[in-house]
Amino acid sequence: MALQFKNAAPLACALVLGLGMALGGCASAPPPAARLGLKLPPAELGATVAVQQHLRVERNGRSDELDVAMEIDPQRIELVGLALGQRVLSLSYDGKELQTWRHVMLPSQVRAEDVLEDVQLTLWPAESIRAALPAGWRVEDQGLRRTVTLEGQPVMVIDYASMPRWSGTVVLENLRYRYRLTIQFEPSGEGQQ
Repeated sequence: MALQFKNAAPLACALVLGLGMALGGCASAPPPAARLGLKLPPAELGATVAVQQHLRVERNGRSDELDVAMEIDPQRIELVGLALGQRVLSLSYDGKELQTWRHVMLPSQVRAEDVLEDVQLTLWPAESIRAALPAGWRVEDQGLRRTVTLEGQPVMVIDYASMPRWSGTVVLENLRYRYRLTIQFEPSGEGQQ
């Protein structure tokens, strides 16, 4: 049963626009070639995961929040983003084809491909990421910190509260696009490996 809020649609639209501006700015500063275009097979995660997340995106003094439900198994990644209980973005990836849906108010700069890439850079094993990186890019794990570099310069730093990587709080600092993404993971299903 979905929760109903009086006048939730205008509030959700305002939140979608705010989130879109925060995330849209993340994708508009450097040229598009700066994104890796990672699309790793779901099976390479090596686990079946069902989680709920609360995301906070901070950029240029602005903070926006979004709830996400995500399921990953060896065949597929399913992700749904919600603002005030209304779906604003969804993606499904089977290792070959990425299918997406977006709310009409979500700015075009918020791309499902970038969401998938951030999920995989955050959760997938470093060795799987390394095998798919273009020349000049590196990913290194040291304890509970992952650093992604381009030509020796840090591009992204990800700090984990604990292992597995999809538990507790994760803070992703994107130095290139100048945003911070704080992810609070909450288990939402059986079969966590």
